Amino acid sequence: MPEDNVIYIGNKSVMSYVLAVVTQFNNGFDEVVIKARGRAISRAVDTAEVTKNKFMPGVEVKDIKIGTEQIVGEGGDKANVSSLEITLKAKA
Repeated sequence: MPEDNVIYIGNKSVMSYVLAVVTQFNNGFDEVVIKARGRAISRAVDTAEVTKNKFMPGVEVKDIKIGTEQIVGEGGDKANVSSLEITLKAKA
């Protein structure tokens, strides 16, 4: 499955990710998935809300998935990191 409509949230500003989401919708995608882990989760929620409320009122939240991923650190130690996936859908 191609992941052209997936936006991975990192350390950039919220508006950078909002622009990426709006661009994906303008390129013809009906759905855009916002993914984040750890401390970036709050930025992902902000991105979805700003997109939905200020830039594209014709977009709604279709699905939200939360989970935990286990990552291996440099020393071989394992850590659990929370993950979030928000699916935005253009209203019909």
